[in-house]
Amino acid sequence: MFGIGGGEFIALLLFAMILIGPDKLPQFSTDSARFIRKVRDIAQGATKDLRENLGPGYEDLKVTDLHPKKFITKHINEVLAEPSAEIQELKKSAKIDPDLL
Repeated sequence: MFGIGGGEFIALLLFAMILIGPDKLPQFSTDSARFIRKVRDIAQGATKDLRENLGPGYEDLKVTDLHPKKFITKHINEVLAEPSAEIQELKKSAKIDPDLL
């Protein structure tokens, strides 16, 4: 859950209880959950709008694919993979004279 362990989660709960107080903690938890739900809905709506506006061919688009580093890496790997297929094909068709080795 969010990359934190059980001990860290308990420490956060204790810190929240001290900071907020035990009487306001349930209301704070409810408000926090509502806020997280709203943010998640906004993010999903933005992703949906982005897919619709980009048009066909982007139905399986992931938002993480739009990160510049991943975007460039993906396209560089695609370009580098194309010639290697051609090279493999040439290696298969090439015949080496065993006397030359």
